[in-house]
Amino acid sequence: MNESPPAGPSPAPKGTVTQRAIERIKAMIGEGLLEPGQRLPTERDLGVQLGISRSSVREAVRALTVMGVLEARHGSGIYVTQLQAGDLLETFGVVADLSRGPRLLELLEVRRVLESTAAALAAARITPERLEAVEGHLAAMNATDDPDEILAHDLAFHREIAAAAGNETMAAILEGLSSRTFRTRVWRGYQEEGAYARTRREHAAIHRALAARDPEAARAAAAAHVGEVERWLRDRGGP
Repeated sequence: MNESPPAGPSPAPKGTVTQRAIERIKAMIGEGLLEPGQRLPTERDLGVQLGISRSSVREAVRALTVMGVLEARHGSGIYVTQLQAGDLLETFGVVADLSRGPRLLELLEVRRVLESTAAALAAARITPERLEAVEGHLAAMNATDDPDEILAHDLAFHREIAAAAGNETMAAILEGLSSRTFRTRVWRGYQEEGAYARTRREHAAIHRALAARDPEAARAAAAAHVGEVERWLRDRGGP
């Protein structure tokens, strides 16, 4: 009686092959085989080079394009992006916009850590021009009760501080976590509860610490500010 030959390994699921293609392309970039701004080989050549089908290469390229690692240029081909942190971290903004409840509170915890660190670095590094810009946004927030205007200057206030910290990656992460949708809900909630005065005091405390070039005071003021937003959300049962 002839025995059937043992079955070979099952074909790898499509997703697994595509993921392998993604990792290999990322490795080529990480090892310098593909540089920022460089054009990718054709799907056929890349598939041969990686030992992967053209369809899997196509799916991997599509996924890396969504991530901001690659970009398609009409009529020219696929290129490695400049790999700027802001481009690669854009999805943070989507996560922050869509998160609610416990997940949003988790994001706020992360933001509290980063905002306080950025403020401390900014206190040591901020230029007179940037400090003047921070003060201008604070004054504008104090001069209006319009939620949209306050929101715009609130975002700009924190953006200036993140830029003054001198760490582009940290600034990009904070930009992603600074969901405009979420901040709008908070500011409108503050308006309903008459909490504008408190949050203006918190912003003023951050500005004073920056002006005093006091990193630890800036760290504490920024942490207290974001921590107050966390407490406010928990008291309300979530956003």
